[in-house]
Amino acid sequence: MDYESIYFVGIGGIGMSNLARYFLSRGKRVGGYDRAETALTRLLQDEGAFIHYEDDIHAIPTPFLDHEKTLVVYTPAVPASHGELLYFRENGFVVMKRAQLLGEITVSSDAVCVAGTHGKTTVSSMVAHLLRQSQVDCNAFLGGILKNYDNNLLLSDKSNITVVEADEYDRSFHWLTPWIAVITSADPDHLDIYGTEEAYRESFEKFTSLIRPDGHLIMKKGIPLTPCTAEGVKIWSYSESEGDFHAENIRIGNGEIVFDIVTPSQVIKDILLGVPVKINIENGVAAAAAALLCGVTINEIREALHTFRGAARRFDFHIKTDRIVFIDDYAHHPRELSAAIQSIKALYADKKITAVFQPHLYSRTRDFAQEFAESLSLLDDVILLDIYPAREEPIEGVTSRIIFDKITSRQKILCTKEDLVTLIRKKDVEVLVTFGAGDIDRLLPEIEHLLAEKYLSGIK
Repeated sequence: MDYESIYFVGIGGIGMSNLARYFLSRGKRVGGYDRAETALTRLLQDEGAFIHYEDDIHAIPTPFLDHEKTLVVYTPAVPASHGELLYFRENGFVVMKRAQLLGEITVSSDAVCVAGTHGKTTVSSMVAHLLRQSQVDCNAFLGGILKNYDNNLLLSDKSNITVVEADEYDRSFHWLTPWIAVITSADPDHLDIYGTEEAYRESFEKFTSLIRPDGHLIMKKGIPLTPCTAEGVKIWSYSESEGDFHAENIRIGNGEIVFDIVTPSQVIKDILLGVPVKINIENGVAAAAAALLCGVTINEIREALHTFRGAARRFDFHIKTDRIVFIDDYAHHPRELSAAIQSIKALYADKKITAVFQPHLYSRTRDFAQEFAESLSLLDDVILLDIYPAREEPIEGVTSRIIFDKITSRQKILCTKEDLVTLIRKKDVEVLVTFGAGDIDRLLPEIEHLLAEKYLSGIK
């Protein structure tokens, strides 16, 4: 990059922040706007980024106002009417989507790109950890904070491999050039962008066409996609129970999961999962397949899957005792919600599961109300919060009630975010899970403190 300064509109986003940190590490002047201060923005400021929290061109530091020396990067979550974005576009700046900038990085490296409606953060984090703990090493731009490193960015001075979470929202992953592509799922989502389920799946097929001719496609068996890969690309299948890569000899008990991974040429025996939830068997198989293709050894894979601590907000255990378990998870699509609930029920078959769900987006709630209700009905006790709007304006007639009325669980309640902690205080909880991609995570410290005080200190 020839630019002296990089300015990020929406710098606090999980995907934007790792790019900002990447350019800080390269000695660039980095600045940006976000609508609220967070732990990520504070971290960026501590590392030298200039950040402000009002949409005001007068708040932009002078060095970022030179259009010849400043590249402007934005996230699709920022509305087109944003004042600073309009200013940059109208005054001769080069303005680039985050995905386009990430695409530039993948062109110049051996990119392992993990896509999917759900599972992509966990699998990309696993791949990054497997590579990092091996002689291969990697760079990584992740969509979650990898707990092993307390970071969403990994940098290497010896590896040309870059692990990237490939985001399908707004067709962002079409800017990437994968050497290895992993597709974990293609259940329709973002229909506000794509319009139809067919268009959504066609977008994934387009993604497969971007794989380098010497590359690999690792795709979950049974996904209804027709790959459009170039001649020379090798296609591999995987799943928990069948495919070129799959698991066998699965043993679940005493809070542990142990299994073997069958590959086309060998078996990796007795893998003890570091994050023992059932869905991570399949995630581990996908990550191991990618790592093997990158040159990671069997012993390195076995050890790294055991030491993998997970990504923040992906099966994130905040409390794990015999008396009380508290888990937080980012699930916000019906399929991933169902998979997460089934994994937790398998792990705690003899305990009551209470879950809080914060729906994300009016359009997603409208499009999948029935499916959300079916997933949540697997629970013993459901607490349903108001919809988190994110980038959207309200849609008439669309509230959490359209999910709530279809839930068949015997215990269910609608609750505001403001009343949630008080409600939890009144309940007798064994396993509590918070689900959602909105701002429910801001309540986690208060909930954790409450549960610890109530169940772990003898105070009732």
